[in-house]
Amino acid sequence: MIDAPLALLAELTHRCPLRCPYCSNPTELTRASGELSTAEWARVFQEAAALGCLQIHLSGGEPTARRDIVEIVAAARTAGLYTNLITAGVLLDAALMARLVEAGLDHVQLSVQDADEAGAERIGGMKGAQARKRAAAALVKQAGLPLTLNAVVHRQNLHNLPRLIEIALEWGAGRLEVAHVQYYGWALANRDALLPNRAQLDDATHIVEAARAAHRGRLVIDYVVPDYHAARPKACMGGWGRRFLAVSPAGNVLPCHAAESITGMVFANVRDTSLAEAWMGSDAFNMFRGTEWMPKPCQGCEHAERDWGGCRCQAFALTGNAANTDPACALSPHHAMLAEAVAEAGATEFRYREFS
Repeated sequence: MIDAPLALLAELTHRCPLRCPYCSNPTELTRASGELSTAEWARVFQEAAALGCLQIHLSGGEPTARRDIVEIVAAARTAGLYTNLITAGVLLDAALMARLVEAGLDHVQLSVQDADEAGAERIGGMKGAQARKRAAAALVKQAGLPLTLNAVVHRQNLHNLPRLIEIALEWGAGRLEVAHVQYYGWALANRDALLPNRAQLDDATHIVEAARAAHRGRLVIDYVVPDYHAARPKACMGGWGRRFLAVSPAGNVLPCHAAESITGMVFANVRDTSLAEAWMGSDAFNMFRGTEWMPKPCQGCEHAERDWGGCRCQAFALTGNAANTDPACALSPHHAMLAEAVAEAGATEFRYREFS
């Protein structure tokens, strides 16, 4: 039996005023002319609700780069979905915030690139971004909406993690996601400049644990670690095709937001296939769903229905075969590749995200 998905990630656009070198968008970006229309997104939301989705994450790129973002939020609310806007905040002003609230927006997740202005501008590639983010956080709180701060951390900003936690408190966030970079998309292209060493990871973990204890009841801190220091893989997206799906700006229905990095995989598109048909019957979703597809040592492993084989995108990125055991597993014949990558990391310059 295939359970209903709990959440839909709607990647509304790949357009973004920031140029973050760890962006999870594919390195081949969809231009505005190829994006789904307002009406197409509204139909997708209705189909998602009928399928069983409870919440929708409106993302990108930068979702507020779309002129119809208010209409899109309203369409999600009409469909009965809990709406979370995942934004850089740099295009959010008081007028837009008021219209989004009126349209039914439920929650805002705001990204920060670093704790200090210079670092944030260097990583995001946009002057003045930090001040705009601070103003956006204030608008969210004034509107009475819950705020999550998303701090993507890596070798070049981990030294500022204590200050990032302070910023979450100062800006009024109820939740902070400290998310180590995951290495696919643009992040894989910048791995040598982003990957932390083990000492940095251990320091970050201790800082998060101490902050959780110090701010219990005031700030919830989620912590996502990088696989490159792991002995066991994470259950990526809760398992391929189990509880999550994404729709790309061009309408491709994806088992995870990075799935398009697996070259040769064919995805159903909402312009010619219903969301239910894509979820239940498409080859892309069924290829790695469950445990039957797993090779040894995953097949028969006691952890098979805990980690569900780990990350298919990572297996493909590192080994060239998405069906291989995730190298994050210590039992993988490719596990040594991760330690080699950590040892080789040391670059300082970024390849910035941009349309080619």
